Amino acid sequence: MSDRRPRAGWRRPPAGQPAVTPPQPPAEPSAELPSVVHAGLYRGGRRVSSPLTLAETFRQLREHPDGMAWIGLQRPTEEELLSLAAEFDLHELAVEDAMEAHQRPKLERYGDTLFVVLRAARYLDAQEEVDFGELHVFVGPDFLITVRHGAAPDLSTVRRRMEKDPELLALGPEAVLYAILDAVVDGYAPVVAGVQNDIDEIETEVFGGDPAVSRRIYELSREMVEFQRATRPLVGMLHGLMAGFAKYGTDEELQRYLRDVADHVTHTSERVDGFRQALADILTVNATLVTQQQNAEMRALAEAGFEQNEEIKKISSWAAILFAPTLVGTIYGMNFDNMPELHWAGGYPFAVVLMAVVCTSLYVVFKKKDWL
Repeated sequence: MSDRRPRAGWRRPPAGQPAVTPPQPPAEPSAELPSVVHAGLYRGGRRVSSPLTLAETFRQLREHPDGMAWIGLQRPTEEELLSLAAEFDLHELAVEDAMEAHQRPKLERYGDTLFVVLRAARYLDAQEEVDFGELHVFVGPDFLITVRHGAAPDLSTVRRRMEKDPELLALGPEAVLYAILDAVVDGYAPVVAGVQNDIDEIETEVFGGDPAVSRRIYELSREMVEFQRATRPLVGMLHGLMAGFAKYGTDEELQRYLRDVADHVTHTSERVDGFRQALADILTVNATLVTQQQNAEMRALAEAGFEQNEEIKKISSWAAILFAPTLVGTIYGMNFDNMPELHWAGGYPFAVVLMAVVCTSLYVVFKKKDWL
């Protein structure tokens, strides 16, 4: 990345044909573009100017070939990205990716330009959830362009940190890239701490029988899938950069810097893998506890139904026993003259004995059936 790339309007000619330089495009309008978060021109590790527009940044960089432009954009328009592509000869595929969010983390090299996609993350305490942002970085011999899609990461902190260390900033765009990588990876630490706290709370809720915990486990599991997609590819990207140290003559200080970042992201990736496994185990335990609770409720309902059935048996038995003398008394209580045994002297004792015999027989039958 030490060779300077040609200026705007240059295109690599087909093999066997001479290079043709078309007329320079007209200068961009001088109105300030709202998506330009910050632009700075640096020489020798120190800021020399802060252009307010892309056009002014391009002009000053042409006037100072030994300088470095650091341009920060947030959700830029297509026209803005195309103007950057024309000025810095950015590859059309990389520009197309930068226009669209929802890209997976990756690192691609197009000639002298590196294109890096990063997924930043931050933990929102109020909502107890993880918010993800997307950052696209173009790194060339004398420029670094960041395109943010989302609130994270806060690159103003990176800029202030680098400006306080002119010797590091003087190493060029690669040093800024590694500082951005470090900021993104350091931003994962509060997320890891927040998720760990959430998992601890979820474990308490699971064993406390909170019915809403299943939804929380599911939502956190989805966030961990996104977190894993952000961290796992980054491990390979950093190892790819380290593999090119000798080929591209990377400064020794930057090599140490990148190795430290790689160690941190590896540790974070391992923690995220552990979180996913822990949530899967918690979900299994929660399902087991819910099943046990449902079984206990069904058993309690069955026992209540059995007890209710026993009470109904007893009530039915006593109702039948009491119904027998009522039936006999009702028959013999009828006021008919032509009724057998109505004027019989032993009719009353016979009716009483009949009631007693019927009631006793019913009692014995129900007792044998365990209804009483």
